[in-house]
Amino acid sequence: MEKRFVYADNAATTKVSKAALEAALPYFTEIYGNASSIYSLGMNSARAVMKARQQVANAINAKSGEIYFTSGGSEADNWAIKSAAEVQAKKGKKHIITSNFEHHAVLHTVDHLAKNGFEVTYIPVDEFGLVNPEDVKNAIREDTALVTIMFANNEIGTIQPIKEIGAICRERKVWFHTDAVQAIGNVEIDVSDMNIDMLSLSGHKIHAPKGVGALFVRTGIGLPNLIHGGAQERTKRAGTENVPSIVALGVAMEEACRDIAGKQAKISVMRDKLIENLLKIKETRLNGDAKKRLCGNVNISFRGIEGESLLLSLDLEGICASSGSACTSGSLDPSHVLLAIGLPHATAHGSLRLTINEDTTEEDVDYIIEKVNTVVAKLRAMSPLWERICKTEGISD
Repeated sequence: MEKRFVYADNAATTKVSKAALEAALPYFTEIYGNASSIYSLGMNSARAVMKARQQVANAINAKSGEIYFTSGGSEADNWAIKSAAEVQAKKGKKHIITSNFEHHAVLHTVDHLAKNGFEVTYIPVDEFGLVNPEDVKNAIREDTALVTIMFANNEIGTIQPIKEIGAICRERKVWFHTDAVQAIGNVEIDVSDMNIDMLSLSGHKIHAPKGVGALFVRTGIGLPNLIHGGAQERTKRAGTENVPSIVALGVAMEEACRDIAGKQAKISVMRDKLIENLLKIKETRLNGDAKKRLCGNVNISFRGIEGESLLLSLDLEGICASSGSACTSGSLDPSHVLLAIGLPHATAHGSLRLTINEDTTEEDVDYIIEKVNTVVAKLRAMSPLWERICKTEGISD
C-alpha cells in the first residue's frame, strides 16, 4: 500500500469547513465595520454577531443572551471557574469540586484558586475514566461554590453522566459547569434538560477557526466582567469583536449539530474497526470506556514502546496522531489522564490517540491499521524494555 496522508488528530484541531470559511470571508474584506459602530457597515457586522449568537444558542437549547463569545475553550473555562469563585466567595462559599482528570484549563485554574484560599475536592474516576455521580453528591458541602466536570475527556473520549451530575447540583443548589469542548457536535447537548449552569466550547474542534469559542451562562448567574474597558459582550468582555471568526463559529455549530445521530452511526463503525484490529497486537489495551466514549476517539496503549517514537514513526508514514492532549504534547511526563485511570507510568508512556471524524474514509482506517502494526513491530524489535517484558513474563515475541 502506497504512502498516503491521513489526519487522525481531530481532538487537537480540525480543518475549517468550506461553509464556515465562505461565511467568514466577507467580514474580512467587505463587511469589515466595527460591530460597535452605529453606521450601516458596523450594524451589518453587529447583526452577523447576533445571528451567530443565536446559532450557538440553538445548538445547545439555550437563549441567545446566555452566550458569550471568547477566544476559545481555555478562556471560557477560566472565566466560568474564576468568576463563580469570586461571586460565591462573597457568600462564604469557597469549596470547589472537580475530577482528577480534567483538561489543564480546569485543573490549573482550580489549583490557582487553591493557592488563594479555596479548598478543592478532586473526585476520582474509575478504570474507564467515569465519574460516579454519587461521589459528587457526597462531596457537596454547605460551602460548595461550584462543581466542574468535563462532558467528554479529550484524551480517552469517556463521556460523563452529565445529566445525573447536573440534577444533583440543581437539587443541592450548587452551580454546575462543564467543559464541553470535545463533546460539542459529537454528543446531543441540551443545557436545560441536563441542568447545566455554565458550559465552555471551542470553535477549532468543530471546523471553525482557532481563536474563537463561547461560554454559556444560565440566566440569573451574574458573572463579573472578564475584561474591562468596553461594552462588548454585554459589558462582560471588552474588546472589538472578532466578527469573521464568530460568524464562522455560528455556521460550524449549525453544521456540527445538524445530524449528530447520523454522524455517530457513521464514525463509530470506523472507530470500532480501529479498536478491534489494533487490540489484536500483543500486549495492548483500550483506554476509556468501550461504549461510553466519543464516536471518533481511539486511545490504545502499547507495552514496550515510547509514545513519542510511535508518533514520529507514524508521521513518516503520513499519519498525524497524538499521544495525549495537544496542550501538553511537548511534555515527556506521562498523561495525567492515563495515570488517573490507573495505568503504570511505562504503559501510559506508550499510548496512541487517534481521533477520526466524518472526513475519515475506510481506506484511511485500513492504512492506519497496517502502519501501526508495522511501526509497533519495528519499535519493539529495537526496545530493551520490550525484550525485558518478554523475558520476564514469558511472552513470545
